[in-house]
Amino acid sequence: MVFSVLVASVLTLASQSDDHGQSEALTEALAGFERSGESRSCLSSCQIDDINPVDDFHWLVTTRGRDTYLTQVSRGCRNADSSFTYLQYRGRGQLCRGDIVEVRDSGTQMQQGACSLGSYELLTPVETATN
Repeated sequence: MVFSVLVASVLTLASQSDDHGQSEALTEALAGFERSGESRSCLSSCQIDDINPVDDFHWLVTTRGRDTYLTQVSRGCRNADSSFTYLQYRGRGQLCRGDIVEVRDSGTQMQQGACSLGSYELLTPVETATN
């Protein structure tokens, strides 16, 4: 079974650090979250609501239960954060660490890049104080 996810990037492309660490786009995306340190190796594909590539190396995954996870992809996934591409993966009912995801051009359907997924780290929303 093949699944496709349209990429609607709302974050601006920022320069990536040399060690694939925290880019400006990732810092902005994580501003409302704390990293829990809790990780999972797989997520059920039917529970995934949205995959938002923040940059070529880091993606936010939101589930239907409104949990948000951060995954770091190997080697970077060229153009994953472009509004002109979509993600495609061959599913077994779940997306797991090590699974390959392809980035495809929305117009030509040609592959732009491919990468393997990392573990999914649960992010917890930062509570904001109201005055």
